[in-house]
Amino acid sequence: MPDELDVDRLAMVVEDFNTIFIRLPSVRRYNFSTLSVLHTLGRNGPLRLTDLLPTEQLKQPALTALVARLEEDGLIQRRPDPNDGRATLLSLTRAGKQIVRSRHAERVKKLSRLVDQLTPEERAVLADSVHVLTRLTEIAADTT
Repeated sequence: MPDELDVDRLAMVVEDFNTIFIRLPSVRRYNFSTLSVLHTLGRNGPLRLTDLLPTEQLKQPALTALVARLEEDGLIQRRPDPNDGRATLLSLTRAGKQIVRSRHAERVKKLSRLVDQLTPEERAVLADSVHVLTRLTEIAADTT
């Protein structure tokens, strides 16, 4: 049946694409955990450290150390949580935002070069898939 979705094949294709996609930017190199924290704060921040734990797949001591390094490097800042004086919120500094923006711009540029090599039909299928991928991301976020 041609309409059936092979989820195993889909998972493999997504994994392969992600392997290529995360390496597209050739901007200043950072390790995966650093970039993940920066991108999470860029999309969802400001956040408490405890809010980062589920998304970053690090134990609290490792995440605490990473956040301290990012703060030392001037990429994130801490400020009091206006809703809870005992807690602090983490957010990107101007330099942190610039890293996230430049990585995104570089990805767009390099991904555009790849997309340009697709046929018009393939580009149309890809354009239609954006909605579906967005929806899958929303469903995943609602289940966590």
